Amino acid sequence: MNALRVALAMSDGVAERIFTPAMLSTLGSGLQLLSETPLSSFDGGAAAGVLSETDILITGWGCPPLTAEVLAKAPRLRFALHAAGSVKEHITEAVWRRGIQVSTAAAANAIPVAEYTLAMILLANKKVLQSAEAVQRTRGHRVSPQQLFPGLGNYGQTIGIVGASRVGRALMDLLKPFAFQVLVADPYLNATGAAQLGVELVELDQLLAASDVVTLHAPDLPATRHMINADKLALIRPGATFINTARGALVDQEALVDRIRRGDLFAVLDVTTPEVLDADNPLYGHENVIITPHIAGSLGMELARLGATAIAEAQRAARGEPLLHPVTEEEVARTA
Repeated sequence: MNALRVALAMSDGVAERIFTPAMLSTLGSGLQLLSETPLSSFDGGAAAGVLSETDILITGWGCPPLTAEVLAKAPRLRFALHAAGSVKEHITEAVWRRGIQVSTAAAANAIPVAEYTLAMILLANKKVLQSAEAVQRTRGHRVSPQQLFPGLGNYGQTIGIVGASRVGRALMDLLKPFAFQVLVADPYLNATGAAQLGVELVELDQLLAASDVVTLHAPDLPATRHMINADKLALIRPGATFINTARGALVDQEALVDRIRRGDLFAVLDVTTPEVLDADNPLYGHENVIITPHIAGSLGMELARLGATAIAEAQRAARGEPLLHPVTEEEVARTA
């Protein structure tokens, strides 16, 4: 059996971040890398020459759109394997019409987001950061966290997950060893599916009112813009923590600021609108707010997991096995 020929397509500098040298030099039997230099453009004779030989295209951030014109240059192409999350920027209708199989490393990217969220849940329920701030504020005096926060602790707390997305499901797995009650709200999940995940399916309003921590993991779509608005924020119980690692557009930020100003809601925000807030934004320096610079997703050493996931998919294709992380046209329409 002839080896499947692999090409890379992504912006300059991306491949060095997501692939270790060993990954590309040892793709495994049944695969042949045409070039370690990715295609950052599909224009020109050199790109056309590579595309004409390509069976598997491993894509990354900045991959140009795979239009019908591009696909005409790639008659052998059977797989488009994305070493990142969303495929919306480069997978076009022409890809689906051609029957090219698509996969994504979104499940790999979900892992660090879920890990970040778990860490913040545990810290939030224990009131670690608020207690540390109290120590700094009352230097030289004993701090009694239990007097400041009588209900602190993780045992028996209720965690509300908004969205049974890849990140949401990865978080559900991480929460299993803890003595939490886990609620989930998702219009595409039914009670049977929730039971299989080990969580309880409820309506969004019920989740917001019942949870000690509300964590947002829904996709950024027109239908989800400001899904967490003033009315929804008013349902969250006093003393609860709101975590957003999804997208800032899902939250009415002015309403969130108003609720935080009441002093009875804590917030952990890895994303905001805009992503870099104006210098005078009231969220800065607020004792109930933690803002991080969009670090929950894959960064640094975690990026190699994305490359490894795409290569593993290529190896499955070479062995004639089904892709582990396939993406369908229908799924793309309702995911980020």
